[in-house]
Amino acid sequence: MADRMLDLMLKLDAARGISGYEEAVAELMHAELAPLSDEQTSDPLGNHYFTKRGAKGAPVLMLCAHMDEIGFLVQHIEDEGFVRLAGVGYHDDRMLTDQVLEVQGENGPVLGVVGTKPAHVVGEEERRKAIPLHEMFVDLGTASREETEALGVRVGDPITFVRTGTLLNGTRVFTGKAVDDRAGCAVMIEVMRRLSSRSATASVVGVAAVQEELGIRGAGPAGFRVQPDVALAIDVTLCGDVPGVDFGRAPIRLGGGPAVKYFDWAPEALIGNAVPRRLTDRLEQAAEGAGVTYQREVLMGGATDAWAISLSGRGVLSGCVSLPSRYIHSAVGCVHLDDLEGAVELILAFIDGVTGPIE
Repeated sequence: MADRMLDLMLKLDAARGISGYEEAVAELMHAELAPLSDEQTSDPLGNHYFTKRGAKGAPVLMLCAHMDEIGFLVQHIEDEGFVRLAGVGYHDDRMLTDQVLEVQGENGPVLGVVGTKPAHVVGEEERRKAIPLHEMFVDLGTASREETEALGVRVGDPITFVRTGTLLNGTRVFTGKAVDDRAGCAVMIEVMRRLSSRSATASVVGVAAVQEELGIRGAGPAGFRVQPDVALAIDVTLCGDVPGVDFGRAPIRLGGGPAVKYFDWAPEALIGNAVPRRLTDRLEQAAEGAGVTYQREVLMGGATDAWAISLSGRGVLSGCVSLPSRYIHSAVGCVHLDDLEGAVELILAFIDGVTGPIE
């Protein structure tokens, strides 16, 4: 199992797919999930749907993992050839210096480095501040706008971090550029793979969603389309188990098992989800019945696809199975393969228990 999950993470993390440009990830999801499902469809936004039919009249359960990663767009090409960046998704400016980036240009990938002023000419006041994104630029090694454009680089082209995913030093900790939320995609694929060889009362629709990092845009229309009886988002969540973080603000540990989310709230965006207790009770029972160690999560400062799904159509009973992750929204995100496997087992046990309305 560990090798299968590792293989999935290596393939999925390597794919380029910022919000709105998820096609390469969607191709991988289709290659993995089409053989495991009875029906495959997509919508104009780019969401992809993979359905395993249950018994006639059975409840419909929706699983949702988003395909997009944070990244950038080419906003402007300077006369000297440098590229200015527009952020796609939430970026921490502290994380962007010294990065190698790749532009997905018209003629193929183009490598560049994030440039800033040398430390030798930075004033004392500047040293105490993170360099804002609008002051950074990408150096492609070119000397003019014409040279940059000759490489096939255009305004609007997507840009991603360049980094190869790997396990850290023989551990079961995987680090990559896009574990948010390719880890959720990997879990969903493995759930659907195991479902394909067993009978389930419920019909299960696996949704590979788009544009979560732009304010959870794809999941709401997906929920409206599927109209499930119950839905689970599968997404990463913050770990507070590293130096410098107040554990009480993010009391989740890497390797401590998947987390059952009870509540999340992103106050700046005024979005979040108070998960009905009848759903979290069932998730707890599923975890305990399957012998899965799990964590309990209340997240302040973030939200998931479950928020948008819950408000779709006539309203949907929606929750989230969270995957602990360190260094979220950076190029070095980390997840633990044991947590991913635990999430697979928890979700399968939950599906086994969906034989009718959750009351």
